[in-house]
Amino acid sequence: MPFGKLINKEFTMKKILILAVAISLSSCAEMQQVMNQFPQVQGIGGIDISGGLKEALNNGISKQVTKLTTTDGFFRNEAVKILLPEELRKVDAGLRRIGLSSLADEGLKVLNRAAEDAVKEATPIFVDAVRNMTFMDAKTILMGNENSATNYLQNSTTTALYGKFNPVIKNSFTKVGADKVWTNIITKYNSIPLVNKVNPDLTDYVTNQALIGVFKMVAVEEKNIRTNLSARTSVLLQKVFAMQDNK
Repeated sequence: MPFGKLINKEFTMKKILILAVAISLSSCAEMQQVMNQFPQVQGIGGIDISGGLKEALNNGISKQVTKLTTTDGFFRNEAVKILLPEELRKVDAGLRRIGLSSLADEGLKVLNRAAEDAVKEATPIFVDAVRNMTFMDAKTILMGNENSATNYLQNSTTTALYGKFNPVIKNSFTKVGADKVWTNIITKYNSIPLVNKVNPDLTDYVTNQALIGVFKMVAVEEKNIRTNLSARTSVLLQKVFAMQDNK
């Protein structure tokens, strides 16, 4: 091959090589920009923060919320026991004054029974909320206060839980006899001379009290994991919450 043609060929190959490197570098930069737009799944040192927070919330659901679904899960747990609304406390006192303490006790018990029945509907909704947690959610929760994970769950699920709980509680009132008990209670109370008549919306009241109880129990487990090293029962929980300890 003539020397001039050889020089031109080498020059052309160099240009192609330089162009290929430039394109490659440009592609890397663009790829990095694209990757930066996706949420990270891991935190400092490759620790799966999102996975750790999801595990903590799942522990709260499986260890604490399920306790509420058993018989006396609300009624015998002073932290979440549903008491009478302000309007009905005078009903309770009035019944006891006229010798109907057993009826007053039964009225309180059936409200708690309905809540225990309703909470069985909570788990699928919680599972969806936990599954949808993003890395940024997890990072904010981890470095937040001792009930940040509970607050996340509360903000993510309250509307859906109310929609599930309310009809269940309404049906539960019939199933556990709460509707008859309370019809009897209110009728007897309203028949007492000189009292102000009452007609409360007990379904709405018990629904809201059940929600409060559920999140109280999740908060119990969250606080335990955040403050008690022995409650971090997996390597992932230990690594993730060690980051919180050092914040």
